[in-house]
Amino acid sequence: MSNIYESAANTLGLFNSPCLAKVELRVTCKGISDRDALSKPDPCVLIKMQSHGQWLEVDRTEVIRSSISPTFSKVFTVDFYFEEVQRLRYELYDISSNHNGIKEADFLGAMECTLGQIVSQRKLTKPLLKQGSTVSKSFIMVTAEELTGNDDYVELSFSARKLDDKDFFSKSDPFLEIFRMNDDDTLQLVHRTETVMNNLNPVWKTFKTSLNSLCSGDHDRPLKCTVWDWDSNGKHDYIGEYQATFKEMRGAMDGRQVQWECINPKYQIKKKNYKNSGIVILNQCKGKVHTFAVIGVKLPFDCHLSSQVAIDFTASNGDPHNSCSLHYIHPYQPNEYLKALVAVGEICQDYDSDKMFPAFGFGAQIPPDFKVSHDFAVNFNEENPECAGIQGVVEAYQTCLPKLQLYGPTNIAPIIQKVASSASQEMHTKEAMQYFILLILTDGVITDMADTREAIVQASHLPMSIIIVGVGSADFSDMQMLDGDDGILRSPKGEPCLRDIVQFVPFRNFKHGSPAELAKTVLAEVPNQVVDYYNNKGIKPKVPSEFESSRTFAP
Repeated sequence: MSNIYESAANTLGLFNSPCLAKVELRVTCKGISDRDALSKPDPCVLIKMQSHGQWLEVDRTEVIRSSISPTFSKVFTVDFYFEEVQRLRYELYDISSNHNGIKEADFLGAMECTLGQIVSQRKLTKPLLKQGSTVSKSFIMVTAEELTGNDDYVELSFSARKLDDKDFFSKSDPFLEIFRMNDDDTLQLVHRTETVMNNLNPVWKTFKTSLNSLCSGDHDRPLKCTVWDWDSNGKHDYIGEYQATFKEMRGAMDGRQVQWECINPKYQIKKKNYKNSGIVILNQCKGKVHTFAVIGVKLPFDCHLSSQVAIDFTASNGDPHNSCSLHYIHPYQPNEYLKALVAVGEICQDYDSDKMFPAFGFGAQIPPDFKVSHDFAVNFNEENPECAGIQGVVEAYQTCLPKLQLYGPTNIAPIIQKVASSASQEMHTKEAMQYFILLILTDGVITDMADTREAIVQASHLPMSIIIVGVGSADFSDMQMLDGDDGILRSPKGEPCLRDIVQFVPFRNFKHGSPAELAKTVLAEVPNQVVDYYNNKGIKPKVPSEFESSRTFAP
């Protein structure tokens, strides 16, 4: 990592802002190594969040005895801020059955990521790192599910009677698992009860769950419920199962019991007089539930964001060799262009599926013939202008700057049209789930205002948003016209923008504060702009396929 990039990145921090959404996180681990040859590990996962450079524990999962591939039932509910970098750390421990303390537990590995990475990918799978950052053979998978627009929840109390006895010298030790059937026919664990030892008529503890977690707000969604006989070696004996819906469970809201027969399909086929393997009873269902659930707009985080950058290289920025220039490269102190680029780009990077940023420049004379260009590739590779992450953009910027002759004028319509062309092609694809964000960094008032207004109006019909950051001390009053906050932007011919897609801010307003505040301001409107586009097109966020949602992504 370059010193300039690291210096700019280190200025980013946490800050308070309105919560965009609440997200439920679920954790699964695979292939945990056996540290004890005589027994399997008893895993538990701690989740930590970084605040002011310190890792603070937020919560932890339950301990699952004797399991090398645990699926934890504990659900972590966290506030999600699109415009912030929210760093998370998951730590896996083997907690002996003799004690539950973390201090005496064996550390099995850790994984660090951002909440944005999990939300954008829906299911993030990464290897656990041991002490010394060595990669283990164990993996952790974190699944994110956005809570919908209501805060409905239920408290459920289950019991059972006359369950099958699976043990020879004692009675069964039953526990109940409830799974939600997803649209792609996969099962999502909603809750796992505690184990009631040596009891064929167990009464499990009351538990609370969101309606979103239980059934995605769909009262008729099938729920698969399975009863097991717990064994200390982790090889639990299957007792039986039944299928239910929340609509059926609601019958217990008026004080009645709701019952299901627990069925073992193999016994049902083999045993002639088989009736069931017990009865499961819902004794209580209470909570906050709207009869007609108010489902909020689902943010389409399963769409892919393509972030693109355009940098102003006009002569008004000043000679880059002069310390007064806005493009002056100090060995350790980032200039305003770099600060703005890193502050906004670090956020967008988490939602960009391939982490590759096309980077362009405008307003300079470029080699070899030194003609003025308003949409040249910063890496001078016109066929492939992509840079590897924001760090790659920074490095390409530093490399190209000495090779340019800063010139003019400040025309941004060409670069908007260039990105709009890509967005137009995406709009005509079958799935149309790629959304473009163009970040323009400029030092002055644009000179092609009429063409820019026309380009923005046309782009408002496409899957793209435009962020303009004004760098330096120029008068940017005319630029406010492009931001639709004070009225609908119109083309020179009078055609209005279909939707507001431009956000303009002058960097000087954030010059003496945290660059994270800049990111917060310019990105806060992006989620609604994305939703507005897909709503206008009647496109619903697609459910990622099992292949897409189980990919392993690099950090």
